[in-house]
Amino acid sequence: MTSATTRISVKEKIGYGLGDTAANLVWRTLMVFLPFFYTDVFGLTAAAVGTLLLVCRYWDGITDFIMGLIADRTSTRWGKYRPWILWTALPFGITTILTFTTPDLSYSGKLIYAYITYSALIIIYTANNIPYAALMGVMSTEPQERTSLSSYRFIFAFLGGLITQGLNIYLVELFGKGDNVKGYKYTMTLFAALAVVFFLITFFSTRERVQAAPREKSSLWGDVKDLFRNKPWLVLFFFGILYVAFTTLKYSALMYYFRYYVGDINLATGYMIVGLLAAMIGAATTKTVTAWWGKRGVVNIFMISGFVLSVLFYFCAPNAVILIFVLGALSEFFAAPVVALYFSMLADTADYSEWKNGRRATGLVFSAGTVAMKFGSGIAGAATGWILMSFGYIANVDQTPESLLGIRLLMSLFPALAAVLILALFQLYRIDETLLARIEGDLAKQRGAA
Repeated sequence: MTSATTRISVKEKIGYGLGDTAANLVWRTLMVFLPFFYTDVFGLTAAAVGTLLLVCRYWDGITDFIMGLIADRTSTRWGKYRPWILWTALPFGITTILTFTTPDLSYSGKLIYAYITYSALIIIYTANNIPYAALMGVMSTEPQERTSLSSYRFIFAFLGGLITQGLNIYLVELFGKGDNVKGYKYTMTLFAALAVVFFLITFFSTRERVQAAPREKSSLWGDVKDLFRNKPWLVLFFFGILYVAFTTLKYSALMYYFRYYVGDINLATGYMIVGLLAAMIGAATTKTVTAWWGKRGVVNIFMISGFVLSVLFYFCAPNAVILIFVLGALSEFFAAPVVALYFSMLADTADYSEWKNGRRATGLVFSAGTVAMKFGSGIAGAATGWILMSFGYIANVDQTPESLLGIRLLMSLFPALAAVLILALFQLYRIDETLLARIEGDLAKQRGAA
């Protein structure tokens, strides 16, 4: 077996990162465009969309834990986690296309179809993304190398977002020629095909290196008990829920904000491109700023910045386009290292569990990441639909001052509230650089002795 402390090549880091490019071609579309697609193209009410997102994502969040257990118990010549990226690539592409296909059905028929296709997509996403996230935890044991790997991952994740958010509106117009139903179907067919190719590159270019010591005895119940006794993991679990809600609220409202408040939906594309370029720069700085302030320091400083920027966003006038773009870009810049460090810290909590309990369940630990995404996005997606409805939103008409206020709050003060809760919770996370060095040293001795 290759040494777990071997430095990972740039080629392998890029190959790993392309897996999140693939996922984000779809995930970012779900965050930004799906609520708008369901209300203004598919024809569902905002309240129905809110309920759909909440129900499907919460149920899928439960299956994430199950997938973590399954991945940890997978054994193939390719490893535990890599084969799932291969097995789910084509189903991921197919369910993506079906989700953005609008059948000629009654309203009830469309609602049932939306539940079935969206549920299938996010379950396939779970089967792909939990093993993908866990793969980072078994490519190297070195915390600095994992931070670097996570930085590469999110640079390429934001690249996926840049492609879909930068091109979506134009491709829908190009393929649909005025027919948004056809435009969305063919646009997502293109993105689905790209995703399948990128997943295959990830599978063939990466390697699993870290194995738990042979003395470890794997027990499903033991793994679950270890997980819920792992206090740093519990903090990160709820941190992830709040953080994804913090970002998803803004993304879910973005199309509404530019169409109805700013008055030019095409500006949304430029806003997203600028924001994602800023996010890529932010992700690239992760290793550097972590060396300066440590993981905990970076999260605290950057989340305070996110809170301030969200509050300022509330005061933007519709014609203050430059200010809107600047605040959005700064917000994305500060958010990127936080999400990169989140998954790096999950790897740290897997080491913490092995160090404390003598057992390692990397897939189950990393399931926290996707569970948090599902729960957080479910909360934010449902809140978007319900808040729009409560403020009187009606699709495809001029909005009232009340509905415009609801849209503005979703882009500003509601995310600011989530940022405050994140900062308060994160003070309970106790793994710092000193403790982490001790953990890695002890585990290296155990593995060497074994």
